Amino acid sequence: MPLKKGDPAPDVTLPSSTGGQVSLASLWKEQPLVVLFFPLAFTSTCTKELCTVGDDLGAYTSLGGQVVAVSVDSPFVLDRFRKETGAGYAFLSDFNRKASEGFRVLRDGAIGPGLLGASDRAAFVVGRDGRVAYAWHDTNPGLLPPFDEIKAALEALKAAA
Repeated sequence: MPLKKGDPAPDVTLPSSTGGQVSLASLWKEQPLVVLFFPLAFTSTCTKELCTVGDDLGAYTSLGGQVVAVSVDSPFVLDRFRKETGAGYAFLSDFNRKASEGFRVLRDGAIGPGLLGASDRAAFVVGRDGRVAYAWHDTNPGLLPPFDEIKAALEALKAAA
């Protein structure tokens, strides 16, 4: 079962698509963090999700949040995917599945013919205290996260600050 509201978020360090390592805790200590898990780069629903967020990135930042996209793809694949989508936010590689395991969104079954080890589609908002302020998860890789709910969670954190 994935993490839920109120749970402590795991501090994992992941390779960035642009090089280097990024600690999730270092990000959420600065400002609330939206963590978007997506199954695989270059798939239609994942592309739509990350482009939708990128097109509306100003809404997330105006609510005091920052966004990272996380998948089990390599940082090299994610770099190309980030460039292709034009996303202005970080893409992080969970190649070793530490974040997917920590947030408990590692997929039980195959995502396609024989493709095991991807994460489910999930969205979390982590407050500056390191606790999950919002959690959404679905095993259907064709569903998009509820973007309005994510923004509402950021708005609630901003109002409480």
